[in-house]
Amino acid sequence: MSFKESLRNFFVPPAGSPRWRVILAFAALAVIFIIALAGTTYGWDYTNSPKFCGTTCHTMPPQNAVYLESPHANVYCTECHIGRAFVGEQFARKSEDLREIYAMVFHTYEFPIRATRSRPALETCEKCHLPETFSDDSLRVITHFGDEASNPATSIYLVMKTGGGTRRQGLGRGIHWHIENPVYYYAADVQNQTIPYVRVVNADGSYTEYTDIESGFDAAALDESLLKQMDCITCHNRVTHDFAPPSVSVDDAMARGLISPDIPDIHAKAVEVLTAAHATRDDAMQAIDDLENYYKATDYYTGREEQVSPAIQTLKDIYDHTIFPDQKVDWTTHPNNLGHVNAPGCFRCHDGGHLTAENEAIRLECNLCHSIPVVTTEDNFVAAIEISRGPEPESHLNPNWISLHNQVFDATCSNCHKTDDPGGTSNTSFCSNSACHGSVYTYAGFDAPKLREVLQSQIPTPAPTEVLPSVPDSLTFDNYIGALFASKCTVCHGASPSAGLSFLTYADALKGSTNGPVIVPGDSANSLVIQVQSGNHFANFSAEDLELLRQWIDAGAPEN
Repeated sequence: MSFKESLRNFFVPPAGSPRWRVILAFAALAVIFIIALAGTTYGWDYTNSPKFCGTTCHTMPPQNAVYLESPHANVYCTECHIGRAFVGEQFARKSEDLREIYAMVFHTYEFPIRATRSRPALETCEKCHLPETFSDDSLRVITHFGDEASNPATSIYLVMKTGGGTRRQGLGRGIHWHIENPVYYYAADVQNQTIPYVRVVNADGSYTEYTDIESGFDAAALDESLLKQMDCITCHNRVTHDFAPPSVSVDDAMARGLISPDIPDIHAKAVEVLTAAHATRDDAMQAIDDLENYYKATDYYTGREEQVSPAIQTLKDIYDHTIFPDQKVDWTTHPNNLGHVNAPGCFRCHDGGHLTAENEAIRLECNLCHSIPVVTTEDNFVAAIEISRGPEPESHLNPNWISLHNQVFDATCSNCHKTDDPGGTSNTSFCSNSACHGSVYTYAGFDAPKLREVLQSQIPTPAPTEVLPSVPDSLTFDNYIGALFASKCTVCHGASPSAGLSFLTYADALKGSTNGPVIVPGDSANSLVIQVQSGNHFANFSAEDLELLRQWIDAGAPEN
């Protein structure tokens, strides 16, 4: 009997065979089915695993190296690149990867490798994260080291306004405003780094269009099918595969003590050796070893080998996690959009140069997304973070305010801010912030020629300097108090009155705010304006002026 016939008789016993042979045949089929099912399931799971994706494919070492140190190191690759779905739908999506297999077999790909067909964030990120949920503000500390021999450390403190939530809940603000409100954009490149056109859909269904004034983009000729809706990946594009620039990697390693800041010039030399172009990894390792040899030849090295050797090893680790010459991958090939210093990021749209037809910009104010940064050095034992929470002067409400503010700076700024060394970097006041004026924001559009032409027409006429008259014997609103209000109050309580309170005219002053009168003629003790001015207000009267205001109110607050 042939093997084929024996196999057939085993699985299809002849008539009259004992019952145990029939049972054995079914049992064997069940075992084979279970083994096939288990093998298929294991194979499916393995081909979804980071081990398979990160090590089997020879193009993936860069992505795998940074993935293992990312917040998603315990998340399967397919969770993001295919998305959670019914296995049948996942199989259909995964079949699209056949083109990658074809490219690998026939070497039709080009380095650097980039993901070009990512699933929408709704099918990936938002299966775990819910951006519409409100997130409280959080404190961030960013530490930098200088290039001087002593590697001086500075820390930038800011409050990150993640925000989110919905307007119907009284929320819908902060960075996640972009998720609460539909925002569409047109990108002129595959990496979405150049965005000449933005469309914001308003609550009533209408929309506002913003065009980069320097781009020459014609919104009327826009192909609507090329618009992309802003989602998580628009900003969080490198959350799992981030190739950090050398300056960031070295700052982080020094802040964590992996590279000792006590080593002279280590920050400058570390960034230099990592930034230099090396044809191969071996060349880079040799250059890093040469840096160790440099320190061995100095007086500093003797007795400090335990500082230098770990620093050198850390530099090699940084290189192996961020620079891959064989795959042509480094921090320049995969820009990170979460920020606006090392890549355009936020400034792709919030650069001050995206304007409406009415020449109103997408607002560029720093404190839309975070508090004004506070810079401290090692000598500052206390850092005071300023949180803006009061009424904004009318000038600040101009969408182009950040691009205009240095041209309209005047004495009224000191009503709310400390203004020593304005435009400087001494960090002695609000207006001398080195995080603002001491940084080069390459991707901001402050100095775009066409934008400057537009802004020139928006520079307000400087307000006349209020000179208080001599104090009269009998105080009235017309002869002194009105001028006193004008010198301190009408910046906020003027043409656009905060809380409905205006001090422009006598009638306005006595009318009060939306909460009621602030001046009770004949009774300064119960007048809210006196109570507020007696505390810590934005623009406080001097003790002498406050006393004159009391006298005027107690005298019945006469107009003339």
